[in-house]
Amino acid sequence: MWVIETHDLTKVFRSAWGKVVVAVDGINLRVPSGCVFGFLGPNGAGKTTTLNLLLGNLRPTKGTALLLGHPIGDPEVRRLVGYLPEKFQFHDFLTSEEFLDFHAQLLGVPKRIRKKRIDEVLDFVGLKERRKSKLREFSKGMLQRIGIAQALLNEPRLVILDEPTSALDPLGRREVRDLIVRLKAEGITVFLNSHLLSEVEMTCDAVAIINKGRLVFQGQLKELLQMPTQLDIRFQNPSSKWQQVVASFGEIISVKGDGLSVRVQDEKLIPDLIESLVKSGARLLSVVPKRLSLEDLFVKVVTDEQI
Repeated sequence: MWVIETHDLTKVFRSAWGKVVVAVDGINLRVPSGCVFGFLGPNGAGKTTTLNLLLGNLRPTKGTALLLGHPIGDPEVRRLVGYLPEKFQFHDFLTSEEFLDFHAQLLGVPKRIRKKRIDEVLDFVGLKERRKSKLREFSKGMLQRIGIAQALLNEPRLVILDEPTSALDPLGRREVRDLIVRLKAEGITVFLNSHLLSEVEMTCDAVAIINKGRLVFQGQLKELLQMPTQLDIRFQNPSSKWQQVVASFGEIISVKGDGLSVRVQDEKLIPDLIESLVKSGARLLSVVPKRLSLEDLFVKVVTDEQI
């Protein structure tokens, strides 16, 4: 069963003066169970609108969606999903214990197990010793962790995190990243909306990319990164005849001065390429493989360039 499954999910906004904006345009999203799923897109791509549709905060113009087998908007979904919004505002005069108790009551957690559950989530996010500290005393990283703790109070099967590492320093990002990995280890599916692609690359198993409200890619992250390897080759004796040798192994991207760049479909061909160049008389100064990062690939996908 898919944890999140959408069919032609669409949201159209119409202003009072007749302007029509298609914020989400026929998205068919599939999120597998037990993974960390990255949801990516440039600003204004429709990510936040999609989240609000999934959470039942907005009604779709057309299309349907299921969360954990339940239609969006079903009250049962609220009991199965944990959520940390990007721009949260907590009551900073409360202690972490009081804050979690308040949210546990909102979630309908029975009083007999409330204290035990609060202890468990505080321990999970590493804030058990700060249970009596007021939230106004917390750093940004600690506030993010207490936010994740409240998203776990109802023992959710799916946790949706909206920009959880935004505005954090490197240490804070690492702490949140470690928590996400631990959630996955406990079998919880994490839906991660983020624009920090380095964080996504380190934590996510699968990703979806949307642009202008349309889904332009979804799949395993390793699938997205398994693109042709680029080689930057420099010669001591540059010559145009080496281009013919190189072209038999891949696509030449550019030629400049004493070197060239080539894209090979299979990195297993690299030793054969080097051997052929040497046998034909080329004197190599360097052969440097260059793998595209998630950021490079993201830009290519979004700008409709060929990957």
